[in-house]
Amino acid sequence: MRVVVLGTGMIGTTIVSEMAKFEEIESVTAVDVRQESIDKCLEIADNPKVFGKTVTLSTEDDFIKVLEGADVAVGCLPHSLSLTAVKAAIASQCHLVDLVGSMFKEKLELHTQAKEAGVTIIPGCGVAPGITNFLAAQGIEMLDEADEAVLICGGIPRWPVPPLWYQVVFRLESVLGLYTKPAFAIKNGEIVELPALSELESMSFPYPVGDCEAVITDAHSTAFTLKGKVGNLTEKTVRYPGHWQKMKVLGELGFLDNKPIEVEGVITTPVKISEKILAPKMVGVSNEDVTVVRVEVKGTKDGKSKNYTWEMVDVYDHERNISSMAKTTALPAALAAKWIAEKKILETGVVPIETIIVNERFDPFIEELKELGIHIEFKG
Repeated sequence: MRVVVLGTGMIGTTIVSEMAKFEEIESVTAVDVRQESIDKCLEIADNPKVFGKTVTLSTEDDFIKVLEGADVAVGCLPHSLSLTAVKAAIASQCHLVDLVGSMFKEKLELHTQAKEAGVTIIPGCGVAPGITNFLAAQGIEMLDEADEAVLICGGIPRWPVPPLWYQVVFRLESVLGLYTKPAFAIKNGEIVELPALSELESMSFPYPVGDCEAVITDAHSTAFTLKGKVGNLTEKTVRYPGHWQKMKVLGELGFLDNKPIEVEGVITTPVKISEKILAPKMVGVSNEDVTVVRVEVKGTKDGKSKNYTWEMVDVYDHERNISSMAKTTALPAALAAKWIAEKKILETGVVPIETIIVNERFDPFIEELKELGIHIEFKG
């Protein structure tokens, strides 16, 4: 199997390195617009199966040129390029595992085209969306009647510092998008849109985390795929106490708006200005981070109330020398691509991870994640 990895940032580089270790993979082509990023990726991967390719990635034709001849691709791209990559993968008859979960409805509209092309498109296949999705789906499958599913995740600093007690572990643009977009959820069996930064809730996680807060964020594909299977479903994102209140004030005052404004003759947006101001405030004292996941599913089984909980507290990976967020985002995508190569995943079309990694596939996938260094604990 020939693999193409689109984007060689920290997560893309991790996927390149891990994919090259799999026996089933013949070659991995690392694709990026910047040669220096590819050079760093090749140095870190240090594997003769890995090749680099510098290309422009803006149009569907750009993507088709690098995907033609490949068997599987993994997309590690900005949200703005994700849908274009999906269309190109279908046109190239190349399977695609995509880290981006946004624009799910638009991607789902391509399901028939993908199916006719005989390709598997897996959107939102990281940690959240990704791991949280199939944990929730499995919990629902284990119940006779599912009342509620809550998907909780957060990438937070190991050593938080004021004023925001947060450090950027992926693109700041994506972080602020998370803070501003209305969130899809399921309430009383219906899909609803909830305001960004709403439903603030206090919670705690085991050492080294402690007390945290979480707010509603987008449940992505699960709001659509699990509708009809669970009465209520929400996703929440974790930060240390105080962070959400400060970001909510910025949002209320318009600092996170995308509407163009003129500043001394220059057209820009409030959020672009805020990015420049906030970026240095989101740099930690260390690269070490922690990723937390908690998925709780409640309902009934055999006439009795049941509560299933999966929890993960993952720290910086010193062996790989990568952040926990990079590891827990990259490895599910790499494993899904490996499973496509091994023909363990045969479904075609646009198939979210929660429709694939359930029932008989669930335990084997969890076990392989464990072998790769991601440990998820279950209480039931």
